Amino acid sequence: MTNAINWFEIPVDNYERAKKFYETILGATITDHPMPMPGNYGVFSYNAESNCVGGAIIKAEDYKPSMEGSLVYLNGSDDLSVALAKVEPAGGKIVMPKTDIDENGFIAHFIDTEGNKVALHSME
Repeated sequence: MTNAINWFEIPVDNYERAKKFYETILGATITDHPMPMPGNYGVFSYNAESNCVGGAIIKAEDYKPSMEGSLVYLNGSDDLSVALAKVEPAGGKIVMPKTDIDENGFIAHFIDTEGNKVALHSME
């Protein structure tokens, strides 16, 4: 096993709002992807050939945003301060500011536009 996680999905109520939020804070593209059930599915950019973990936002009947449960740490790039500074102007709320976790880098938690608690991680 190379990674403990292979894929993640972040539930959303308003697909277009969530897509704009994540594209804004991460400076990345979310690509619409067809799915076999009713709803919307958008895949975060990732390099599938390098065995990287990927993920998506999803609007579907059985997917409900939540601040409880598993916490997904998104890649905060070189310095998560850049993405974190975009969270509140994009409609989210910072609930834990950039925090030093010693040799493991830095983390921060925020609430997205859909009510999910999500986190960022970077080494600087």
